[in-house]
Amino acid sequence: MSTRADYRLAFATSAEHPSIQPDDKHLASSLEHLGVAPVVCVWNDPNIDWSAFDAVLIRTIWDYFKHHSAFLAWLDRLDRLGVPTINDSRLLRWNSDKRYLLELSQHGVAIIPTRLASAAALPEVLATMPGQQVVIKPTISGGAWHTLRGTVGDAEFAAAAARLPRELDYLVQPFVPEVVSAGEWSLLYFAGEFSHAVIKRPASGDYRVQGEHGGSAEPARPDAATLAAADRALAAVAAIGHGDHAYVRVDGVVSEGGFLVMELELIEPFLHLAAHPLAAERLARDVADRLAHARPAAPTAVAS
Repeated sequence: MSTRADYRLAFATSAEHPSIQPDDKHLASSLEHLGVAPVVCVWNDPNIDWSAFDAVLIRTIWDYFKHHSAFLAWLDRLDRLGVPTINDSRLLRWNSDKRYLLELSQHGVAIIPTRLASAAALPEVLATMPGQQVVIKPTISGGAWHTLRGTVGDAEFAAAAARLPRELDYLVQPFVPEVVSAGEWSLLYFAGEFSHAVIKRPASGDYRVQGEHGGSAEPARPDAATLAAADRALAAVAAIGHGDHAYVRVDGVVSEGGFLVMELELIEPFLHLAAHPLAAERLARDVADRLAHARPAAPTAVAS
């Protein structure tokens, strides 16, 4: 065990979730054992001196999409200060806008069929999908924020779509019923290697799998085809130019015999570490290694 902290690591959180969450506690203690002092910092707190840290580990910044311009400006500031982020700031910017799904599709990744539309163009796009159940979500969003599900042609659904914020752009996707009937997969990778997986299920009568909407998650073992599909998605990310990541969660659903990527969570995913302490320790070692390569620790003074 290290007897002193060689590095100071900003553990980035949000005002609504300012403390280290239970799922991250073993990660934080593992970092301490490796000589890394995790310091809780709310990402948009104007009083924090980010230059006092060796790096910023992105964790529970679960409101960044509501303040996207400020989020990008914060990353710019960290870059100017020479303070690295984990994951890398270029990767964070890319992953913060769900347009990346269309880029993945161009690299051969199977995704849920996706149309991009401004708020003004939504009626025109929906008109090409008569009678279909669809999901509309902002390109920059999280936690089902401003997300709608309904049937094209239904007056109530059309009225709800018309009330969506006009300044946002949206993804329009067919609703995949297997999200409800079979659940949504989350596959966790650390330092480029698969670690563990869960299946998330919505509450009865809902389609949203997030815990804040009543969803649940249980450990599960993906079959070879599902794991291979997730691996291909990460290979595509690498081909695009973002091959290095400390953590990633691949979310998707098996539909008509194949795994469809719904999202790649490379910014602030819930990592399901509480039930996997070895995974938390693996991530901690990778973070410590990244710090050591970026800023070698100062040698301990030897008394003469």
